[in-house]
Amino acid sequence: MTAQIDEAKLNELLMKVVGDMGASFSTALVVLGNKLGLYRALAESPATPADLASRTDTSERYIREWLNNQAAGGYVNYDASKGMYFMTPEQAAAFADESSPAFMPGAFDIAAASIFAEPRIRENFKTGAGLPWGEQHNCLFGGTETFFRSNYIGNLVANWIPALDGVKARLEAGCTVADVGCGHGSSTVLMAEAFPNSTFVGFDYHEPSIKTANERAKARGLGNRIRFEVADAVSFPGKDYGLITHFDCLHDLGNPAGAAKRVRETLASDGTWMIVEPFANDKPEDNHNPIGRVFYGASTMFCVPCSLAMKGPALGAQAGEAKLSEYVRGAGFKSVRRATETPFNIVLEAKP
Repeated sequence: MTAQIDEAKLNELLMKVVGDMGASFSTALVVLGNKLGLYRALAESPATPADLASRTDTSERYIREWLNNQAAGGYVNYDASKGMYFMTPEQAAAFADESSPAFMPGAFDIAAASIFAEPRIRENFKTGAGLPWGEQHNCLFGGTETFFRSNYIGNLVANWIPALDGVKARLEAGCTVADVGCGHGSSTVLMAEAFPNSTFVGFDYHEPSIKTANERAKARGLGNRIRFEVADAVSFPGKDYGLITHFDCLHDLGNPAGAAKRVRETLASDGTWMIVEPFANDKPEDNHNPIGRVFYGASTMFCVPCSLAMKGPALGAQAGEAKLSEYVRGAGFKSVRRATETPFNIVLEAKP
């Protein structure tokens, strides 16, 4: 027998679905707006569709449709009396300024990557197999860099490092730092620029990412203070590091226990391990919120498949502090604490 439907509740649910449909269709449009420079051009001054098309060497008819989608979503504004579209300072910070801590287009590149991954992941739902990070669509790599870099710009040097016991002073005096799982190296570069007396080495097993990271560092003119090498988390070289970092990657690894052990082996006796992870509470029900929804979605499509491809435990992006701390303590670290947090990240500090 079919249960009786409450029409008010059904309509409320359907309106949520409509909102998600609008967001889904807008994913590609945000990616287009970023890559074509539409946001940056509109942020300079208000424009009609023809104005913006002229500024960006694009088609007015496409621009008109794009602008109305963006205005309907609240990403840009429309002045009907003048027939002109414009961006507020807040909208510009979120979509037009790559140096902003609130810059968001990278998140939409990640969302786009999930669509490309869907056929493989659909099969994995049946087989339990994984999908290596390097076999994901290219837009995932740049999107991940851009999305997380914004958070690092706003927090890494100003808030996270000062929250660690004695680390800022050590970096200012000069030490050697290993940034493990560095990807395109945005976190490594930010630290190298802030602490010129220290030396930074970024490691990642994904060779194309390391190539990009070295190109970025060279373009920033950082010289011999920074380099990037291909190496995995359980065998990266070096010893007596004053600081070892894992930014938003420990949960992806195939062998997080081995990675923790390698940190313990290569860290100086008075060094610090900094672990930055997606924000998560320890109970799943406490993550049933908008941010948890984003991270569980990314975890399903990218994080869990990556770990499973390496026969790992598939901790997932919402592993939580308690589970992560088990691996830290299991490697012989005597102290692990939550040093600080943001709505998107938790920062753990481990000491030998």
